[in-house]
Amino acid sequence: MLRSTFVSFAAAATMAAVSPAALAALEVGAKAPDFTTEAALAGKPFRFALADALKRGPVVLFFFPKAFTSGCTVEAHQFAEATPQFEKLGATVIGVSNDDLPTLQRFSSEACRDKFAVASDADSRVIRAYDAKIAFMPGMAKRVSYVIGRDGRVAYVYESLDPDLHVTNTMKAVERLAAPAGSAAAAAQR
Repeated sequence: MLRSTFVSFAAAATMAAVSPAALAALEVGAKAPDFTTEAALAGKPFRFALADALKRGPVVLFFFPKAFTSGCTVEAHQFAEATPQFEKLGATVIGVSNDDLPTLQRFSSEACRDKFAVASDADSRVIRAYDAKIAFMPGMAKRVSYVIGRDGRVAYVYESLDPDLHVTNTMKAVERLAAPAGSAAAAAQR
């Protein structure tokens, strides 16, 4: 009896640890933490500043665990294919992981196909600020995507280990932000 109770408790604790409610991230409407960090685009290093990107339009900020792993490479390919659509809507796409800059320089060309930048957060400062760290692997980012409006507030959050819906869902959120104030899409967002 004690063993089965322990197993049930352990199973419930595990389920709670991975349930959507337990996968806390910054909430919609929260002020997005500002940051500046080293990044790479098309293999070339540069300084990425969120405040500067927001002056141009919304930012799709996605966190990923590790460059060149299968899920992260799939996600990078999907964001690369969608980057021209994001750009038409005035949005900047930036990926963040705790990989070092030389690794991300290669990843920005090979996996991101020179389409969008990836930022190095080697000290996990940005990952922690966005509540994007993996609980059992401190420092490493979980797979979570944010859309940040020009006002610097979180407009949308999507968290899933599966990389497949991050692009689709963030694209819809950016489209809602780009919709004219009186349109049906803008009304649906309210």
